[in-house]
Amino acid sequence: MYPEIKTILYATDLGNHMRPVFRFALGMAKKHEAKVIMLHVAEPLDSRVQVAINIYMPEVSVKEVLRDGMKKARAEMQRRLDKFYRDELKDSPADRDLVTEVKVVSGRPAETIIQHAKELEADLFVVGTHTDPSHGAHLLGSIARKVTQLSKTPVLVVPVYE
Repeated sequence: MYPEIKTILYATDLGNHMRPVFRFALGMAKKHEAKVIMLHVAEPLDSRVQVAINIYMPEVSVKEVLRDGMKKARAEMQRRLDKFYRDELKDSPADRDLVTEVKVVSGRPAETIIQHAKELEADLFVVGTHTDPSHGAHLLGSIARKVTQLSKTPVLVVPVYE
């Protein structure tokens, strides 16, 4: 029996060159009649940043700064999703339903992606990795590499050239 793909977790770093990765995730979802959940993991503020916020902006709490940043990231994801729909799905309005959820969470990226995939019962991860041909070899990005090493769920890594 072939594996069934019903839920695809597309993890994005919100980089400017991630559209081909997202396009691939949607193509897989359409082919397998699956849904796509978009996920961005915001790394937590380190202690130095927290101290600076508390010293220089005493009326603003660290939690407020993080919450505002996550709201902005989610709004940016939604803006990019809407732009993708306008630019590329003109003839396929039904494909807009493939993305069922847009999530922004805080945590260590690789571990948080894997944790959310378990909670969401994802059958496949789609992640991009930045490649730099000037190094002579294409090295897998640190988050993509870590996800592939730690995951029990299949991971599709799509190269992104800058």
